[in-house]
Amino acid sequence: MILDRINAPSDLKKLSLPELEELASDIRNALMNRLAKHQGHFGPNFGMVEAEIAMHYVFNSPIDKFVFDVSHQSYPHKILTGRKYGFLDEKRFDEISGHTDPKESEHDFFTVGHTSTSISLATGLAKGRDLKGDSENIIAVIGDGSLSGGEALEGLDFAGSELNSNLIIVVNDNQQSIAENHGGLYQNLALLRETNGKAENNFFKAMGLDYIYEAEGNSLTKMIAVFEKVKDINHPIVVHINTTKGKGYKIAEENKENWHWSVPFDPETGEPTINFGEGETYDELTADYLLEKMANDPTVVAVTPAMPSTIGFTKTKREQAGQQFVDVGIAEEQAVALVSGIAKNGGKPVLGTNATFIQRTYDQISQDLCIDSNPATIVLNFTSFAGLTDVTHLGIFTIATFSHIPNLVMLAPTNKAEYLAMLEWSVEQTEHPVMILMPGNGVVEDGRTADTDYGDLNKYKVEQKGEEVAIIAAGDFYQRGEELAQAIKRQLGFTPTLINPRFLSGIDSELLNSLKVGHSLVITLEDGIKDGGFGERIASFYGDDPKMRVLNYGLEKEFYDRYDPEELLEQLGLTTEQIVADVQKLF
Repeated sequence: MILDRINAPSDLKKLSLPELEELASDIRNALMNRLAKHQGHFGPNFGMVEAEIAMHYVFNSPIDKFVFDVSHQSYPHKILTGRKYGFLDEKRFDEISGHTDPKESEHDFFTVGHTSTSISLATGLAKGRDLKGDSENIIAVIGDGSLSGGEALEGLDFAGSELNSNLIIVVNDNQQSIAENHGGLYQNLALLRETNGKAENNFFKAMGLDYIYEAEGNSLTKMIAVFEKVKDINHPIVVHINTTKGKGYKIAEENKENWHWSVPFDPETGEPTINFGEGETYDELTADYLLEKMANDPTVVAVTPAMPSTIGFTKTKREQAGQQFVDVGIAEEQAVALVSGIAKNGGKPVLGTNATFIQRTYDQISQDLCIDSNPATIVLNFTSFAGLTDVTHLGIFTIATFSHIPNLVMLAPTNKAEYLAMLEWSVEQTEHPVMILMPGNGVVEDGRTADTDYGDLNKYKVEQKGEEVAIIAAGDFYQRGEELAQAIKRQLGFTPTLINPRFLSGIDSELLNSLKVGHSLVITLEDGIKDGGFGERIASFYGDDPKMRVLNYGLEKEFYDRYDPEELLEQLGLTTEQIVADVQKLF
């Protein structure tokens, strides 16, 4: 196996072209070995094998610096830079991140997991190089889907007009984002492909950039030649390459959307080897609810920034929705402003995406949506500590980030009935922008009824009346509150009060004041960081009352990375047994 001889990029330069071809096969086998057993990004990596071999063959990493957009296509790069053990040795899979990580290797320069960032980051590296008087190559790698992101466009604009030195922007055009691409610039990319890069109408040239096209992006010979041509160039240039997402695995090539990212699977059949069961999921419930609404109301529209699966819109369901489903591409800021405008003009928009990606829209949510209180609905998936656990995809900052924006109503449902009731209320009401946190602990059907009207803002719901201790358990931590209440009754001999706050953006002063009678301790449980979170708001409310003690339970303000959720709970003292022990000390 040629890969046995590759321990650093310098080893590549000793290989002949036939050996490089064999190395490409070895790398795909290594990728398959890891991805069939360990979840990760499949299509982006299989499609970039030849390009990344050629990059390391021609350039001199880490002196020449590579910046990968999202960095979900950086696995071949990792294999070639001394980290092949993370793909060949199952016992060491978890030593390697799914994204670039400077702590892993000197060949990685940024911890990157969000999209549309590589060009801007690379312009910074280039400017820093120029200020020092150095001369290394700076190479940014970005997929075509990521070009629709605002930061990518800002980076291109800056590079084309303000940077008069070496910068090589590799645009990996596989005609696919996670789902299909959306946006006007993709018409120009298609034209460039059809004309072999010779069309006069050229988006990149219009931005002031030099340009070269390579139709055979999965050809080692072609890719080596194109990189040798642009190496040490003295101005910014776009190298536009045409590749096949999932290259080398027929199942992935034919089902690009499903194979963007994969769970462990059988390589022979492509079928998952993990059984997720047959229960309902909140994303599917959301899509089914919206499709039913759409059928009866033409003003209902689902909007997503390239994350249709977040709210259950498979290709079939997108086709069923027709013009009532809008994918704006990787452009979260556009998505928020779009739904604000739709709501302002009488529509009923529901924006769905992952919590981690909505972070970049703070200004749009605050300024474009909430100042005017336009009644759009934002549904966020993966807000839970138990959802996405990679450091770049954490949803645990959602409550602390957005619950303080004036006019925004943040709702945290605790079961299926409440989720659907809140969604229905939000879509039909006309007064408030609403953010709904999709529960991350599975679809719970526990028989508790849900209110249908949430227009009386910030009214908490007492689910169980008790004494001494009041437990305020928010969202998908409500079930942990139930468990805690049962444990306190069993071990301490009294029944605590259990409260479902429902609203995380406001205080129920009347209820909190009423707890001063018959209670001396309030416990808050939230699926998010404590700093700036929901619990701290409760603690602040009781701050001047010496008779009321408040214990806040949540996560610390840290960038957790690739953790085991249950182990993390124990480390932070958040298990039921640990909290009961804390209460016992006070009684």
